[in-house]
Amino acid sequence: MAEFKLYDYQEEVVQRALRRENIIIWLPTGSGKTRAAVYVAKKHLETNPQAKVVVLVNKVHLVDQHYTKEFKPHLGQDYTLVPVSGESEKKDFFGRVLKESDVVICTAEILYNALISSEDSKHAELSDITLLIMDECHHTRKKSVYNEIMGRYLVKKLGGERPLPQILGLTASPGTGGAKTLEGATNNVLQICANLDSAIVSVKNFIHELKAKVPRPTKSFDIVESRPKDPFGDHLKMMMQLIHAYMDLPEGVTLRECGTQQYEADVILLEKQGTREKNRLVAQCARHLKEYNNALFLNDTLRMIDAYDYLVDFYHGATCIDGTDLILVGLFKENLVELKTLAKDPRFENPKMAELQSILLDRFSPGVQCRGIIFTKTRKNTQYLTDWVCENKALKDAGIRVASLTGAGNGSTYMTQSEQGEIIRKFRQGRLNLLISTSVAEEGLDIPECNLVVRYGLLTNEIAQQQAKGRARAKDSVYSVVAERGGREEHREHVNEYLEDLTGSAIAKVQEMDHQEFLDKITKLQNQAVLSRKLAEGARQQQSSRYRASAVQLLCRNCYKPVAFGSDIKLIENVHHVNVNPNFKVYYKTGVRVHIDKSFEDWEPGCTINCNNGSCNRQWGFEMKYKKVALLPILSIKNFVVATPDGRELFKKWKEVPFTITDFSFEEYCQNNFPDPFS
Repeated sequence: MAEFKLYDYQEEVVQRALRRENIIIWLPTGSGKTRAAVYVAKKHLETNPQAKVVVLVNKVHLVDQHYTKEFKPHLGQDYTLVPVSGESEKKDFFGRVLKESDVVICTAEILYNALISSEDSKHAELSDITLLIMDECHHTRKKSVYNEIMGRYLVKKLGGERPLPQILGLTASPGTGGAKTLEGATNNVLQICANLDSAIVSVKNFIHELKAKVPRPTKSFDIVESRPKDPFGDHLKMMMQLIHAYMDLPEGVTLRECGTQQYEADVILLEKQGTREKNRLVAQCARHLKEYNNALFLNDTLRMIDAYDYLVDFYHGATCIDGTDLILVGLFKENLVELKTLAKDPRFENPKMAELQSILLDRFSPGVQCRGIIFTKTRKNTQYLTDWVCENKALKDAGIRVASLTGAGNGSTYMTQSEQGEIIRKFRQGRLNLLISTSVAEEGLDIPECNLVVRYGLLTNEIAQQQAKGRARAKDSVYSVVAERGGREEHREHVNEYLEDLTGSAIAKVQEMDHQEFLDKITKLQNQAVLSRKLAEGARQQQSSRYRASAVQLLCRNCYKPVAFGSDIKLIENVHHVNVNPNFKVYYKTGVRVHIDKSFEDWEPGCTINCNNGSCNRQWGFEMKYKKVALLPILSIKNFVVATPDGRELFKKWKEVPFTITDFSFEEYCQNNFPDPFS
């Protein structure tokens, strides 16, 4: 094997880590942070006979990527390396895997679950690890899994417990934490340092080499004038005003400007209020208004026909339970022809689309080697933009071969990991030369250097902007921002540029601090964090025991029919919330089979389940076959109203509900449902 060498700038930033100090390496995207981490791990293994290295990543696909591309080539000959992801059975005996391996690469959730597990074969302690490498460590904040792990570390550190692992964090973008001043940004950097119990290091002596190896793209603000008339958008707003008048807004409630994120927040709160007050008219109107607002977002970013199709899809699945539904569905049907006519009128098309076409045609042409990524906000956006490119003759003639890239997940709108991998493979091979992606491609994914990166219809923070810009690493690459003159995207991009500079100034200020002053500041922050965590845990336990589970009912979020009690819900493997009451099956009907692109040791997916009350048909979740015996419905709490003795509430996550959910007992389930034939 060839000698493992680093560039001078990489050698510079790893020196303190080689002296066993806790550090955060701050280097731009594409500069080889992971390679530097592999080098530190190699030296650590060579000089510590009891070495145990754990590499944490924040996305599943990075487990195999780091293992295959970085760690295995340099460490695989001399050390035992094991990748562990949610797809791997090794996660169920993580403690044993850690004992038998030199290097383990896993998602943060797997390590955290091992730390809190009471099972001997699964359980691990932080003291078992000698070097903990945390990729994209700027995520170590608030309630992230990274911060949950480091919270346990800090409790042990402040309590005087030893040994603890050496920490090595990697980031391209610590950010300002929302701060707009140098003092605020400095406090954010200090907080990240405190959370990771680490100093932050960056290149000082070899900055010229770094700039030569990681050139910055040319930035282009591609600004368009606002369209002089928008009759399609105006018609949608008129329909929204009719809904406002129909539902007779509750006293004291005001809704801000249609087509904004503020309006979306308002109607989400309005739906919750309607639900609490058992006012289905208000709740349903708010739900429909949110969809109209989404259509306005699409109209502002994409083609009018995309916004039209979005609403057609929504109303295609809408059901009529009472007069409110009849009015709302009727309103859309009455305006369907007019909306379609307006959506197809080329005089009022979105000028951003013409600008995007011009940018693509400027870089792509037959026989020219070019790779590009368009970053956009949602999975729907990627779908519509991909359709537009495929249908556009000029773009096709330019030799553009396009595909969308979104996050992996279990839902029907998510990609599977194998689909994700196949698209990236084709992009690397040149069989595709344009990706239209959500933020999934901003961080970590092993995507080749691009000549063109476009941010399109995005309002994100400076971290996302820096990550996206880092994808434009090819020679003479261009980083383009398409925005309306004076609009929110243009304003946000300029703010992000300021915040990026502010982050650098804040890091410099922290690095210039006297060593003792730095230690005093982060120790104070660590003590505050541990105290806050204790108070939050107490509040969480109090919240989860406000009501007896048997006193809480779950109602279908669409028709409000009571279908279950809180005591019917059990928790499997700290992940799946299932209804164990055999009578529950009378309340739902099954739909299409759920496909998940991986296998699980103890269960397999069945069919979707939908409300069986009349024409409601609200999807609630899907069935699972557990241990080849139990057919259990997995429920998503966002599809239900929680009715307590004190009123109704909506929740996004099960961990927020105000009653205790106990663990599922397979033995007890079998005793209750499959009596012993010999007894």
